[in-house]
Amino acid sequence: MKVGGKMFALVPLADGPSSVNLKCEPGRALELREAYAAIRPGYHQNKRHWNTVDLDGSVEDDVVRGLIRESYDLVVAGLRHAVRAQLELE
Repeated sequence: MKVGGKMFALVPLADGPSSVNLKCEPGRALELREAYAAIRPGYHQNKRHWNTVDLDGSVEDDVVRGLIRESYDLVVAGLRHAVRAQLELE
């Protein structure tokens, strides 16, 4: 999933356990990995800035939704001003 041409969530489409890769501040990423066994360094991503979250029910839905929002907001904050302004118009 992308915003402004930049990825904020990566969802594998293959069969098997569901998961999502989400961008995260490095310190927060480490905290989440310590707090949840289902959150680990991002698979095939920069492991400092990305986490893989297993969607097996062990991470509460509201926490997952919050992590998706955090990832989206981080990516939007890094976009050029003109791109952010265009998003606000949509």
